[in-house]
Amino acid sequence: MNNKLNIFQQVRELENWYAVAFSATLLERMLPNYTLFCEATEFADPSQYRNSLNTIWEWLSTPKAKINFSAQLEKIEESVPDANDFDNYGVYPAIDVAMSMSATILLIQGEDPQGAVVVSKLSQGGVEAFIEASTDEPLTTLEIKQHPLMQWEIETQKELLALLSNSPKSAETCKKLKALATSEGMSNIGLEI
Repeated sequence: MNNKLNIFQQVRELENWYAVAFSATLLERMLPNYTLFCEATEFADPSQYRNSLNTIWEWLSTPKAKINFSAQLEKIEESVPDANDFDNYGVYPAIDVAMSMSATILLIQGEDPQGAVVVSKLSQGGVEAFIEASTDEPLTTLEIKQHPLMQWEIETQKELLALLSNSPKSAETCKKLKALATSEGMSNIGLEI
């Protein structure tokens, strides 16, 4: 378990820009889960979430960008699926995306200084829940930890923290982060992008 705690501790210590950049990168990996859910259920237009994430990247790469994040937050909150309305498992990863998007915007607004920790936990928790939902047998903590998807999740978050610790606040760093998020062509739960 130390691995996870260690990651959350490091995420907690990230300063504002870096915390937002960390969150945006994890969101980039999670977003396809929301998009595919919307396409499968016709719940909402997934482009709204894509646009909101684009504005977060814009804020990161253009320091003087004037963005109305209160309006973005409203749009995000209008399109959160309710788990009770769907018998499709995909609703849970979609809700994780919505909660992560809100946490990141609240972090930018200074209303939730722990926003990045929320996103880190939601991403890992979503992977754990997906692994458990994909098997008929109950799994031990160790089995979940050793599952390839969880190993990939932990490695990605570690790699992201390492990259951020050696990178300036710049548009160039944002490009590297996006590349890291999409390099495997899969979302955090292994859905093809």
